[in-house]
Order: sequence, then C-alpha cells, then structure tokens
Amino acid sequence: MTADQTSQPVTVTLTSGPSGPGTIDDFELFYARRALDRFRARLGRKGLLDLLAADIEEGNAFLRDSARTSDGDFRGGTTVLAARGITSGEFLAWMERAFVGDETALLAAHPEHYVMSPGADGAFNVVENIGPHVCSFFMGGWGTDAMAWAADAEELLSESEFPHKMSSNLFLEDGTVVGRALTQFGDTVDGLTASLTVYVPTSAPEEVLEHHLRHYAVEFRNWITTAASARA
Repeated sequence: MTADQTSQPVTVTLTSGPSGPGTIDDFELFYARRALDRFRARLGRKGLLDLLAADIEEGNAFLRDSARTSDGDFRGGTTVLAARGITSGEFLAWMERAFVGDETALLAAHPEHYVMSPGADGAFNVVENIGPHVCSFFMGGWGTDAMAWAADAEELLSESEFPHKMSSNLFLEDGTVVGRALTQFGDTVDGLTASLTVYVPTSAPEEVLEHHLRHYAVEFRNWITTAASARA
C-alpha cells in the first residue's frame, strides 16, 4: 500500500448479506431509533425530566442570559423543505391531531425530543436541544400584542403562495421570551413547500441558530413522512 493510499479516507461498501433494501446507514438509523424509543418508553416523561434536570437548568440559564444580553433582539434563519405526494392541508391536519394527543409521534421525529406536551393553560411545553443545550420552554402567542412581531417579520411570505401560517413566542416558565418561530406552508403542483423560520437571541452563538435549522430539517421531514404514511 502506497503513502497516497493510506492517506485516502476509508470506505466500506455492503456487497452481500441482507436481503432487504437499504444502506448500512439506513440499518444503523433504524436500530438507533429503536433503541431510543425503548429508552423513552422505559423512562417515561418523569424519568426523562429527572435524568435531564441538571442539563435543563443549565440550558435554561443559557437562554435566559442570552435573552437578557440581547435586550429583546432576535436574528432569524429559515429552513425550506419541498415534499411530493402530500398537500399542506393533509400535513397540517395530521399535525393538529398529533399536537393534541400523540406525543409519541412528536417525540419520534427527532432524537433530541424529550417532552412535547400541551399544558392546562394552553401553552405547549417542549423539552429539546437548542443548539448544544437541553432546554425546557413553552410555545404560544399570548395575545395580539405579543405576536405583533409576526406581521412585520422580514421572512413573512405572500398569503397567496403560503396561506398556512403559524407563529409563536418561545418562552421560559418565568415568562422570559427566548425565541420565536414562524412556519409557513403552501401547495405546489405535486406536493407542498414548508418555510420554517426560527429566531434566537442575537447574542447567542451562531451554532445555536445553525443547529436549529438542522433540527427543523430532521423533525419536519419525519413529521411529513409520518403524516403521509398515516393516510393509508
């Protein structure tokens, strides 16, 4: 083996064995999801929250400090997904049902989803990663004044192309607003387009925004495919 050969990256190719379709990466993803589902089911919500209590305290402190040092200013980024074979109406109908009573489906969309639960006061509690930080926050509007930012957002798209819009503040239990979300959906000739915008405090590191754009891509891809499968 020459020096040039040893400097090349190692690749491994599956040439025979399994009879089912898929790559090695597909197999690994299947087993990783199965293991994660088992741990979630065994621990339950309380077990997960107990296990992550210290991480959540640290993550929420990060968000609170970021909001304070940003003085209420946020910067946004947008992930855009195109899907074929399902309309925005079909997807959003599934989403509405899931957010009311199918936490398992919501959690399964991303490995770093820990809790997704509606609260008694109308707020929706989410425990997930924001960048590298595990955080517990709430989603909701809380009145016209609180959501005035959405009408003036630079990322707001035309009503004719994206008629389905949802906006939310992201806030901690003490009411501190630590982020925002604006999701917009429209139909195409053969499916839908999803424009998914998240806003983080301006003082937060760039990786926080970048990783949430990736987070959006993973969770919404999986929610869309799950919604399509549920029609059968």
